[in-house]
Amino acid sequence: MDTQILSALRSIPVSDLDRADWIKVGMALKDAGFPCSVWDDWSRDDSRYHPGECEKKWDSFNGSGKPVKAGSIVQMAKERGWTAGPDIGDALGWDDAIEYDGESFTGFTPQAAWNGVEDLKRYISELFEPDDYVGYVTNDVWQDTDGRWVPSKGVYYKKAKEILASLDKYKDDLGATIGDWKPDVGAWIRFNALDGKGVKNENVTRFKYALVESDTLPIAEQDLLYRKLELPIAVLVHSGGKSLHAIVKVDAPDYEEYRRRVDFLYTFLEEKGCVIDKQNRNPSRLSRLPGVTRNGNRQYIVDMNIGRKSWTEWMDFAEGIDDEMPDMEPLSAFKDDPPVLPEELIQGILRRGHKMLISGSSKAGKSFLLMELCVAIAEGRKWLGFQCQKGRVLYVNLEIDPPSCINRFLKIYEALGIPMANTDSIVLWNLRGHAVPLDQLVPKLIRRVRDQHFDCIIIDPIYKVITGDENSASDMGAFCNQFDKICNLTGCSTVYCHHHSKGAQGAKKAMDRASGSGVFARDPDAQLDMIELELSDDIKNNVRDGNASAWRLESSLREFPNIVPVNFWFEYPLHVLDDKGVLGEMPAQGTSAAGKMKNSNSKSTEEAEEEFRKAYDACNMTGNVTVQDMMSYMEVSDKTIYARIKKMNGEFILKKGRVMRLDHALEE
Repeated sequence: MDTQILSALRSIPVSDLDRADWIKVGMALKDAGFPCSVWDDWSRDDSRYHPGECEKKWDSFNGSGKPVKAGSIVQMAKERGWTAGPDIGDALGWDDAIEYDGESFTGFTPQAAWNGVEDLKRYISELFEPDDYVGYVTNDVWQDTDGRWVPSKGVYYKKAKEILASLDKYKDDLGATIGDWKPDVGAWIRFNALDGKGVKNENVTRFKYALVESDTLPIAEQDLLYRKLELPIAVLVHSGGKSLHAIVKVDAPDYEEYRRRVDFLYTFLEEKGCVIDKQNRNPSRLSRLPGVTRNGNRQYIVDMNIGRKSWTEWMDFAEGIDDEMPDMEPLSAFKDDPPVLPEELIQGILRRGHKMLISGSSKAGKSFLLMELCVAIAEGRKWLGFQCQKGRVLYVNLEIDPPSCINRFLKIYEALGIPMANTDSIVLWNLRGHAVPLDQLVPKLIRRVRDQHFDCIIIDPIYKVITGDENSASDMGAFCNQFDKICNLTGCSTVYCHHHSKGAQGAKKAMDRASGSGVFARDPDAQLDMIELELSDDIKNNVRDGNASAWRLESSLREFPNIVPVNFWFEYPLHVLDDKGVLGEMPAQGTSAAGKMKNSNSKSTEEAEEEFRKAYDACNMTGNVTVQDMMSYMEVSDKTIYARIKKMNGEFILKKGRVMRLDHALEE
């Protein structure tokens, strides 16, 4: 559809429209997802055009109850005689791979009153100064062994002002100025100024422009991509064949910088799905000369001065795309129209598009709990007492062999005693034996779930795909960013589980029990932790199932108040709420003998070291951790901090009042 809109827009003379219709076109383009530069480029052909006006108006288009749609542009075009051609752009998304296997379609037709002399005059006037030497090739061509016509040096000793004067003199005869060309071959021109002595790179006097050309994409898609990527194009020329030649402003001060900028430009385009001809990277390269014919087709100017106004301005745009950073927005923009919060996927715990970590020991049945969550979402049921929004869920199984995984789901349905009404809403991706690091898995996952309309993605467990040092805050920060990428690019909630660290966990805060860096607990929007309870003898003797274990669910929530701890049983294959209050205030394992865990000397060496590492990671947000920071976080004295450091075998040191890991201190 994008290609049709652009085709329709080109058929509407901006000078025909009053101001109201001109604004309507801008609103329609914004609603259709085009950048402001498309409206600005089209508006330049009118005498009423004022630089910067489009951008100001564009920012004021914030939507309305009756938005102006792209159909308005199509209707205006049809009223002026435009008819839609075959559309090849419907499936083209910003991140989509670009393929086309239909019939050839250019989507471009030069004006009926096309004048080749005028086209060449516009080209030379735009790219060259009057005293620049211009290189071009018309009849100085030869055929290679494959029968292809190849240009030679051609003319390189005429100044732009001489050529323009001749074009003015011979207004109806282009050949009188540049010489005759072979009708089936066409002609070429060099887009950078020369010194009048040759056509090599060393003969280029100013490195202002680079050539972008693709022979693999349909022409309409080339045009669409160049405009969407807002390339700073001085002149866009139809080659008379299967490509557009974009003469891009790079404005390099010298040859070395020219090469760097062209390399960046080509790499950027390839990453965005535009396969280009890399042989065009040298500054003395020939491009197609507008104004001549080739095999009965015209080589003509499609458009001029489109996209960003300069290389510098385009780099701001390009780097903004590459770093994927959103725009800055003033709070005042939302005071009258605050954004709607995502709906709650798990009531009171997790919103759609947010992240949740479930941590627990190896005996907690975490995989069963996650499978129960899948069922609760698919069937719109409660999970551990929390209502789930009905939806579609992907369970990424990294640990259990596929038959066992499938049978676990069947046993859960059987134990719940509910009909399997929505099992098509639970999709399994069994990756045992196929797991790769998460940064490699995420692109594959995102590609597979696109357009599958999932509401939640569950990854079980993460130790199978972890990258970097589990105890490194920076490594785990980068690792957790992959979950953000899943959420942002799919719109799904992401749930993952991790195991507890070694040792007793009862006296620790829920967020400090997960193994590894404290980043694990502080990164997700919701953390739920399962800790086993110590049962009294009378309860052990009266439980319904002698093999049942008792657990307490605690939380650390960013979007909601923390939940009242939930007690429940794990009776294979289900987790069942303690709705009778049998477990009451049963202590968590490791908390008997009240207060012993608050005494740092009662901890094992391993527990004390791990507690210290977690505290350090939690405080290490700026790379500057003081003794006071550690004292405040751990709620201990400075003497305890000094004692811990001495006992950790040189892993940490004190340096100018800072607590540092030894390897980081050596790097400084």
